[in-house]
Amino acid sequence: MGDIFREVEEELRQERFEKLWQRYGKLVIGAAVAVILVVAGIKGWDHYRTSQRAAESVEFSTAVGLMSEGKNQDAAALFAALADNGGDGYATLARFNQATLRARSGDIAGAVAVYDAIARDGGTPEGLRGAATIHAAMHAMDAPDADAAALTAKLQPLVEGGGPWRHSAAELSALLALRTGDDARARTLIQKVADDIAAPARMRARATEILAVIGG
Repeated sequence: MGDIFREVEEELRQERFEKLWQRYGKLVIGAAVAVILVVAGIKGWDHYRTSQRAAESVEFSTAVGLMSEGKNQDAAALFAALADNGGDGYATLARFNQATLRARSGDIAGAVAVYDAIARDGGTPEGLRGAATIHAAMHAMDAPDADAAALTAKLQPLVEGGGPWRHSAAELSALLALRTGDDARARTLIQKVADDIAAPARMRARATEILAVIGG
């Protein structure tokens, strides 16, 4: 009889996680794209006067245009060339877009692998490594059999650090805590976001909503 109750409890816990994830999960990544684009602009401007970077700018813009038109194979080829041969700025941005294309094609594991590689690259700016970690966790969490403990460990340095991704990492970690039934930790993490005046207003409002759902 105890096994039946545990199974029911597990199903209810998973159902609640999925509802919260569908409602709030994808919003966590919202700021990432904007930050990456800003960095891309800065990198491009820093090297604007060099012919090599100017050429890379054209290649990158062309690849983005192809991707927006749904010509993913052509875009992937250009991004691959930039990732392998481009300067630091455009090479990193190309890798992010490679991961995006893999995710769109359904290759979530491949996308996560690319994001993880960016996050491990010591030559990549810390802010972008953090963004890659957030993206990797976001995609990995979609899997029903996601390893919550491993994802939590991956996010923990961002949660504890003072970087720009600490709030997003805390949100994701809270959702992972809910998935494993650790409601107390989830509330603590979300409350931390809600109380942090440095967090974006929309993120604090979302944290308050989540607390209302899970019981703050």
